[in-house]
Amino acid sequence: MAEFNRKTKETDIYCKIDINGCGKSSINTGVGFFDHMLEALSKHSGVDIELTCKGDLHIDAHHTVEDCGIVLGKALKDEIFPIKAVERYGNATVVMDEASTTCALDLSNRPYLIYEVNVSGKVGEFDVELAEEFFHALVMNAGLTTHIINERGRNKHHILEASFKAFAVALRRALAKNERLGIPSTKGVL
Repeated sequence: MAEFNRKTKETDIYCKIDINGCGKSSINTGVGFFDHMLEALSKHSGVDIELTCKGDLHIDAHHTVEDCGIVLGKALKDEIFPIKAVERYGNATVVMDEASTTCALDLSNRPYLIYEVNVSGKVGEFDVELAEEFFHALVMNAGLTTHIINERGRNKHHILEASFKAFAVALRRALAKNERLGIPSTKGVL
């Protein structure tokens, strides 16, 4: 179990995660749609997430969303590494009505993000470009190579939710126990 506190002039965040959980969450960032996405991430990854954030929402949600990604990423890194006896690679395609998004990831300890989710505008009060900011902060701080690619969709809510869920399922599959692999790298360390 990893626990983090991060306080800046823009946000005050508490986070606790358990990668061996069952997908329970308690999320309160003050950004309704973002809370909904993090609850879906927790549920479909099997990672228990407790997260509270008091951010400068009087400005906008940018700092809140990005800083939550930083904290969740750091917590994931603490829980995942040093890596041993897991699959390491995970991928998933998730459909949500007309939307379909694929995520492939590697618990590589070499952060990299490909994010091809072409949406703009808002879902409720949520600026949809903040989803990319969140994933960028998360994968850079967690040490994950991650490709999130939306194949189709019209409804922004569905497209983003399929993206969060695809990431979650790919993460769950990468974290699946596999004792036979030991350290899943020819280098002997990740």
